[in-house]
Amino acid sequence: MQRIPAIDIGPDADSEKNTRAVEDACRDIGFMYVVNHGIDQAVIAGIRSAVVRYFGRPLEDKFRDRITRENYRGYIPVAFFSPNTGGTDSDNYEGYKLHFEVAADDPIRDECDLYGPNKWPEGSGGFRDAVLAYWQACDVVAEKLFRLLAMPLGEDPDRFVSWFDKPLTNMTLLHYPVQSNGAFGIHPHKDTDALTIIAGDEVEGLMVRRRDGDDWIAAKPPDDALVVNIGDMMELWSGGYFISTPHKVENTGSERYSFPYFAVPRHDVIVEPLRKPEQGFERSSVRVGDVSREVWRTNWPDAAPQATGYDLGTLED
Repeated sequence: MQRIPAIDIGPDADSEKNTRAVEDACRDIGFMYVVNHGIDQAVIAGIRSAVVRYFGRPLEDKFRDRITRENYRGYIPVAFFSPNTGGTDSDNYEGYKLHFEVAADDPIRDECDLYGPNKWPEGSGGFRDAVLAYWQACDVVAEKLFRLLAMPLGEDPDRFVSWFDKPLTNMTLLHYPVQSNGAFGIHPHKDTDALTIIAGDEVEGLMVRRRDGDDWIAAKPPDDALVVNIGDMMELWSGGYFISTPHKVENTGSERYSFPYFAVPRHDVIVEPLRKPEQGFERSSVRVGDVSREVWRTNWPDAAPQATGYDLGTLED
């Protein structure tokens, strides 16, 4: 019976044991519950409160912050995106997209147009502070996990972490209305990033597909734990040794709020196997900026995926 393991990454936890536990989780199911992660519960409560308050604003206020193709940041209306699915019904959530922020005149924008300043809601001082406090805390957790993951990949941890300097890391703040008639909060998909971090929530709804079939496991993290999963980039770095696992959101009893943090390397990093690929694993290397651009472009309802060969998180019917 597959299960999602709980892994202690606190300062008193044995690092060798941690490395083995993280390696086993990424190989077996691609998900883990991370405890003793170091993020103060007040920081998590702060962003949760800010997210609930934002989505409680009048719709006309939120539409002033609406996301655009030119600046993939801001408010996402309910049932607007159906990411990379090629025809699947729209997902039943509203969101707010934020990215690693650089100034409008930062030189990196000449290298990659995906960078830029965020769009912050009007009068959002408390909102911005709460989001950034949580974001910075997730940065610390992600670095700790990347150092553990570097070992089974045969990579120097310092070099591995350096690939996340000026990253394309992003967050989506999410509000899921109560689902009905079999609608998905988010359809079954795989993440296209390197690593995803989600704070646990008392309202369940996140479902993880078992590796040995079509059955789904409900994510039920321990109190104060983070839910962490690896994405397609980590699977590619591992040559198929690690698994990017399909998951979905279905909540039928209560509204759900979530704020996943997606760790993505710098735009010019080439993701390719760092160890001998597993038998049957055949995937081309990808440049982070190129695959990120295609992922974001195909989120728009009228944008069809191009024949790039990139894994965009789409599952076969």
